[in-house]
Amino acid sequence: QVQLVESGGGSVQTGGSLRLSCVASGFTYRNYCMGWFRQVPGKERSGVAAISSDGTTAYVDSVKGRFTISRDNAKNALYLQMNSLELEDTGMYYCAAEENCVTSAMLDGGFVEYWGQGTQVTVSS
Repeated sequence: QVQLVESGGGSVQTGGSLRLSCVASGFTYRNYCMGWFRQVPGKERSGVAAISSDGTTAYVDSVKGRFTISRDNAKNALYLQMNSLELEDTGMYYCAAEENCVTSAMLDGGFVEYWGQGTQVTVSS
């Protein structure tokens, strides 16, 4: 049974930091591209950051220089370090897995195979 379990969300003021984590099970983690997606009410889920099995990363322009995606294949874990948080970063953040991706293309979300349940991030002024 595939599981992606996110944690680390919460409420923070603008300029603050949060670190999201995702632990995967039920599939061969090291072979998969992994990503973080964000959804706000009334809008579609959109890609934030992705990382390939060999560590190549991709980010949406709005988070470049502020967010860092990383993975630990020994722990089947995925991370998103979020710094200098802005009001627009608010949303539900989902962990995602896709096999054989083109890293930047994963941000489109069209071929994601597995999704987590999400963790809420709320940024306030």
